[in-house]
Amino acid sequence: MSEVGRAEMTVSGQAPASSIGRFSWAMFDWANQPYYTLITTFIFAPYFASGFAGDAVRGQELWGYTQSIAGLVIALGSPVLGAVADQTGARKPWLVFFSLIFALAISCLWFAVPGAPMGVWPIMLAVVIAAFSMEFAIVFNNAMLPAIVPERVMGRLSGFAWGIGYLGGLVSLFIVIFLLAANESSGKTMAGLDPLFGFDPARHEADRFTGPLTALWYLVFILPLLFFTPDQPRLKTRLAEAVRKGLAQLRHTLLSLRHFRNIALYLIARMTYYDGLAAIFAFGGIYAAGTFGWKIETLALFGILLSIFAALGAFIGGRLDDAFGSKRTIVVSLLGLICATLMAVSIGREEIFFFIPVAGSAAGAAPFSSVAEQAYLAAGVFIGVFGGPAQAASRTLLARLAPPSMMTEFYGLYSLSGKATSFIAPFVIAIVTAAFNSQRAGLAVVVAFLGLGLFLLLFVKEERSTAL
Repeated sequence: MSEVGRAEMTVSGQAPASSIGRFSWAMFDWANQPYYTLITTFIFAPYFASGFAGDAVRGQELWGYTQSIAGLVIALGSPVLGAVADQTGARKPWLVFFSLIFALAISCLWFAVPGAPMGVWPIMLAVVIAAFSMEFAIVFNNAMLPAIVPERVMGRLSGFAWGIGYLGGLVSLFIVIFLLAANESSGKTMAGLDPLFGFDPARHEADRFTGPLTALWYLVFILPLLFFTPDQPRLKTRLAEAVRKGLAQLRHTLLSLRHFRNIALYLIARMTYYDGLAAIFAFGGIYAAGTFGWKIETLALFGILLSIFAALGAFIGGRLDDAFGSKRTIVVSLLGLICATLMAVSIGREEIFFFIPVAGSAAGAAPFSSVAEQAYLAAGVFIGVFGGPAQAASRTLLARLAPPSMMTEFYGLYSLSGKATSFIAPFVIAIVTAAFNSQRAGLAVVVAFLGLGLFLLLFVKEERSTAL
């Protein structure tokens, strides 16, 4: 990042941020990644499905409903917030507001006690609130990118941010398995230590503590962004006036999308493939917990390996993004994700590639000791390798397409494109899971979303549009 010259202007027409300012912006991904690593992928979501809900199939169905409801709220709210923010100028006040809501909601996961008298619904509500507040915060963080670094290295900074984000998730997983999560038989963590705070594995206290831990981690590590990354100047516009102008501008933008056909096509393509990408990350751990009976220690090891390879993929993908273009990077990544997802859903407890029988793991066996588990682990590694570049380059591609004066508004639509149908993908997974009484059948629908998104992306041109 040090090669960026101070004389070179950003897309927004400003001098680039300092090295510490750019690094602090990237630290936002480090701050928020434990939410995706610990909560939605490897620890809490599988616990919710297999432990808290009491039945893996029913739990996957309920988790699908929480994600679909949150996706609907995000789809309706994010473009509006982006348009309003363009009228107020500064992004940080909005980011702080939604960050505080997120931290409060995610902390409530501590109360997901097995057999809770109020059942699963309060926890589902907390999950929904945490999901949409985090996504709203991300809208404003993403919109800062074109104003802090020149266009020629946006891909590198975005890939770097995704990479250190995965490393943050990795560190948080190490904290859980080595310091907090104890084996039910031995009462010791994987480091052979007594769990911190005397957490009781029978009551899943380590699983539940991932909520407060994620909140604390997030609030601490967004501080560099708030202190060192420059923000847009605050415009002297009253909130009510900003809302009125923002909604009018959003309406104008939506009506004029016919003049931004290339961006509109990209947003539709991303809307489609990102649904599949989000679903495979959200339900991959749930599928493994239900299929192989993986507990918190094994899921955390799985997450560590995926995070390592996802970080590596994001770092390399950032370089490829700047060298070969964002679109090409995404296309290659989606092809890899389709193959890896097909491999993952082909694996059952006692078969691989749908019909090849293998021996199942013996009771009390070491993690990943069966052929099926090893095959699933390999599929997960490939998902990590290709998932990092797909996400990082997607963020960069919009910054290369959108007019600078409409950047936050288009990033609001970008968030919409990531969530407009995201309530459909988990909903379809929930419905198919229930209809076939099969986690595998539910997860298989991901391939269709990835494939259709890839097809649409092929028609997108990587060129900047001009404002009307």
